[in-house]
Amino acid sequence: MSKLDFIWLFLLINPLLLTALALGLRSFWQQKPAQLTKLAATLVRGVDLLSKTILEWVKWFALLMVLITTALVISRYVFGVGSLKAQESVIYLHAGLFLFAAAGTLLYDGHVRVDVLFSRLNTRDKTIINLLGSLFFLIPMCLLILFFSHGYVAQSWKFLEGSPEADGLHLVFLLKSAIPAFAILMLLQASAQVLRAVLYLVGQPLTPVKPHTEMV
Repeated sequence: MSKLDFIWLFLLINPLLLTALALGLRSFWQQKPAQLTKLAATLVRGVDLLSKTILEWVKWFALLMVLITTALVISRYVFGVGSLKAQESVIYLHAGLFLFAAAGTLLYDGHVRVDVLFSRLNTRDKTIINLLGSLFFLIPMCLLILFFSHGYVAQSWKFLEGSPEADGLHLVFLLKSAIPAFAILMLLQASAQVLRAVLYLVGQPLTPVKPHTEMV
C-alpha cells in the first residue's frame, strides 16, 4: 500500500465519524458509555476551536484586501505607479478568505441556504437533515476535492510554480495548496457537525453554537 493510500485510508476512517457511529449504537449497550460521550464532546469542541481560531485570523484578509486595493487605485491614478505583486496579493487574500473561512462559517451555520421547508421543521428534524446532508453530500464532496486536487497541487509543488508574469508573486504553489487545506478543514468540521448531531439525537446535546455577529 502506497503512502497516498494510507492517507486516504486515514481520511475515510475518520475518528470523529467512528465515534459518532459508536454513539449511535449505544442503545445496544447495557451500560451508558459516559467516557465515550465525554470523548466525543472533547473532539467536537477541539475541531470547533480550530475553525473559530482560523476564522478569527482570516477575517482580517478582508480589511487587507480593501487597504491594498485602495492603495493600488491611488498609486495608479494619482502617481501613475502600479504594482503587479500587490494586485496578485489581492487574489491570494481573496482565495484565502473564502477557502479558510469556510469551516468556521459552517460552524456558525453562515452558508447560504435555499430554504423551502427546513425553517419550518422542529429541532430534531433539522438535526437529522443536517446529519444526513453532512454524511452523504458534504463529506463525500470534501473527499472528492482532496482526490482530484492531489495531483494538481503536487505538480505545482514539484516545480514551485510561480506567477506567469515576471513581476508577479512566485507563490502559485502555495495558492493551490489552499484547495486541499480547505477540503481538510471542511472535512473536520463536517465530521464534528455529524458528531454533534448524533450527541443531540442520543440525548447528550452540546451547548448550541451562537451566531458569530462579527463573521465576515
